[in-house]
Amino acid sequence: MKVVVASGKGGTGKTLVATSLALVAQELGQAVLLDADVEAPNAALFLRPEIERRYAVERWVPAVDERLCTHCGRCAEVCQYHAIAALPQKTLVFDELCHGCGSCALNCPIGAIQEQPKALGWIESGHANGLAFAQGILQVGEAMATPVIRALKRHALEMGWDQNRWLVLDAPPGTACPVIEALRGADVALLVTEPTPFGLHDLQLAVQVARDALHLPIAVVLNKEGAGDRAVEAYCAQEGLPILLRIPLEREIAIAYSNGRPLVDALPTYRPGFTALLDLLLGLAGGSSS
Repeated sequence: MKVVVASGKGGTGKTLVATSLALVAQELGQAVLLDADVEAPNAALFLRPEIERRYAVERWVPAVDERLCTHCGRCAEVCQYHAIAALPQKTLVFDELCHGCGSCALNCPIGAIQEQPKALGWIESGHANGLAFAQGILQVGEAMATPVIRALKRHALEMGWDQNRWLVLDAPPGTACPVIEALRGADVALLVTEPTPFGLHDLQLAVQVARDALHLPIAVVLNKEGAGDRAVEAYCAQEGLPILLRIPLEREIAIAYSNGRPLVDALPTYRPGFTALLDLLLGLAGGSSS
């Protein structure tokens, strides 16, 4: 059972929900938490895992041998991402635009381009009180988060974690390519939102991606209930989106979050709600709790 916890915007409580969901799932059987918010991973602040493995995520970028290059411009012609510019006296490579497709090297008529690895970020994995954990970390200054997220998901497969009963993935905020990669292959998308105009707007965008584009079953968690209006609830009712969990706007929750404590540990009264959420998610995805 692969649950991707996502949101149309940051600050809705996505990691608050993902960490508590994974902890409760671990108590009911084997569970995994993948932190795919690679530009700002913070699930480890709550789980405090013991990191057992760390390795670099690399992509291949072109290196031009100016001694051989005739500046014919063929490499620039075939690059769809404008990562190479052929000037009369020099060929420039813009690593941050390169997608590592290799077309420039394949099409260079004199073999003046060779590919070399460049680190995009890292994958770290370990355990937190029995809960399997891994996170992707995008290197500062790098623009492409998607390859790191893809490597994180591949790492989970290599570790055999896809055989666990629950895999909870904390997705990046928003609706861009990294979110689509995080959602790909999920059994259900759990969208966390807040009852504000911004929350409603970005929830609508997230629904367009998860349900309309990727055709995933969707459920909603309404966080900070009581902070705004009821427009989000009206939208969910109109679209047939079940709100499976409501978390009120409470000072105690904010204090626990700021101290890096998972919600279900700091306030155990919320534990039954997350346990019920797991069963509801199984039903939504067509599974069984038995």
